[in-house]
Amino acid sequence: MVARNELVAYCNQLLDSEAFADYCPNGLQVEGRDSVHKIVSGVTASQALVDAAIAADADLLLVHHGYFWKGEPAAVVGSKQRRLKALLGHELNLLAYHLPLDVHAEVGNNTQLARLMGWQISGGLEPGNPRSVGLHGELLHACSGAELALQLDQVLERSPLHIAGHDRPIKRIAWCTGAAQGYIDKAIALGVDAFVSGEISEPTVHAARENGIDYFAAGHHATERYGVRALGEHLAERFGLQHVFIDIDNPV
Repeated sequence: MVARNELVAYCNQLLDSEAFADYCPNGLQVEGRDSVHKIVSGVTASQALVDAAIAADADLLLVHHGYFWKGEPAAVVGSKQRRLKALLGHELNLLAYHLPLDVHAEVGNNTQLARLMGWQISGGLEPGNPRSVGLHGELLHACSGAELALQLDQVLERSPLHIAGHDRPIKRIAWCTGAAQGYIDKAIALGVDAFVSGEISEPTVHAARENGIDYFAAGHHATERYGVRALGEHLAERFGLQHVFIDIDNPV
């Protein structure tokens, strides 16, 4: 057992959450019980994940995608009302970290994806930026675009959309999980052979083809399952808590 405020303060410090200008508040978004025995982690605080955390008798729900995004309607109606009602009614804490969880050097989404795929990390996607959201590095063994697509499919259990920009072997690679297709220009500037992110937009196809870089859209949800799970496991070990990662599938 740990006091909720102690756990939140630890997470805020670990992830340096106050250093980020983000699209949503990072940290405790909905206050519940004072003490935490069990954590449920998941990618997005959807109604399905909230309900699953309640059914698992969790004290705290830890997510990457929480609530209160900039530009969203402020009124507490519809699905927003139902989600908050469920959290408050069961005194379930909601703890969310967006950009801080993307960039962290140990439990971050991009580091965790690299470890899962066996990619060697060389540095940030934005040289000179200590909080670079993406990373770049090398594959252990050069491969074709089709072979890398197959590896992503096998590891992430999601078939990626592969846009071929060349036919040379892929060795140098850059990646950024989630909706990071706009960062392809940064990958191009680094001169890598391939760029991997979660989502794709119409201009991304032309950018890849016209600049001779392979692009892989491997799924927003599929690429961001691993940071929040790693953080949950870390907290469980540090504070002696129960932790369960619950994957609410999302095809995007």
